Amino acid sequence: MATVDDLKFQEFDDAANLLAANPDATTISIDEPAEIPKNQHGRLQEPGREEDDELLGTDDSDKTELLAGQKKSAPFWTFEYYQTFFDVDTYQVLDRIKGSVFPVPGKNFVRLYIRSNPDLYGPFWICATLVFTIAVSGNLSNFFIHLGKPTYHYVPEFRKVSIAATTIYAYAWLVPLALWGFLMWRNSKVMNIVSYSFLEIVCVYGYSLFIYIPTAILWIIPQKVVRWVLMMFSLCLSGSVLVMTFWPAVRDDNRRIALATVGTIVLLHALLAVGCLAYFFDAPELDFPAPIIPAHNGTTVITKSQ
Repeated sequence: MATVDDLKFQEFDDAANLLAANPDATTISIDEPAEIPKNQHGRLQEPGREEDDELLGTDDSDKTELLAGQKKSAPFWTFEYYQTFFDVDTYQVLDRIKGSVFPVPGKNFVRLYIRSNPDLYGPFWICATLVFTIAVSGNLSNFFIHLGKPTYHYVPEFRKVSIAATTIYAYAWLVPLALWGFLMWRNSKVMNIVSYSFLEIVCVYGYSLFIYIPTAILWIIPQKVVRWVLMMFSLCLSGSVLVMTFWPAVRDDNRRIALATVGTIVLLHALLAVGCLAYFFDAPELDFPAPIIPAHNGTTVITKSQ
């Protein structure tokens, strides 16, 4: 049985005396810190691009998520496959809407809001709301412009709903599809180009259209100058989201191709805004036929509108 003296703490001498007493003992030196391996990726990163690489992500991060089992896939003919596209809560949708309305300079919208869980719920309902907002506001704008004219008879134009739906949904799906195909093609030419998935691009375009919903409501104001100022303001906000998202993906490509790509994205976005404003709100006034009022003597009197 151990005595009390054996249980007391003892002061140890230097390592030489300890090894002399027990030659089989193993010693570990903690004086020098462990060397950190350098150039793990085989190349030095530029200081200005460390934040961009973190925002954009790499293929290694996607592979890690796949190996960790975080990305689950189901057959496309099952309901579970499409259910994952709408698996998002209200706080995430509101956060993404806030990020599209108030873009942060130098921050990537996909990496900050989308990549963790891209969805179709927000883009679908944003486009649907925008369709009805443009159609209803366009009818109300036409009504207020001709209000007070005796020759004007208000007739709701329901065809504007179908025209707006075709335009908005075609833009929100076909343009991302073309952009995704272009990025995939350039990715095969230039290996260091970061590419986005089709769902991520659709998500960016869908949320970037939210700013046009309150803008379309304000377009009811019967002043062309106010309408065009509102259009330019909304175009700058939503266009900046697209530029800050897709410029880092093409900046390593040929300079002309990169500028042409970003310019085309902004141009198509501007054409959508200008086209909606010009067609639904700034349509030319029609000359309504003057009503024919029969006189008591059998003749007809044509009244001329003032």
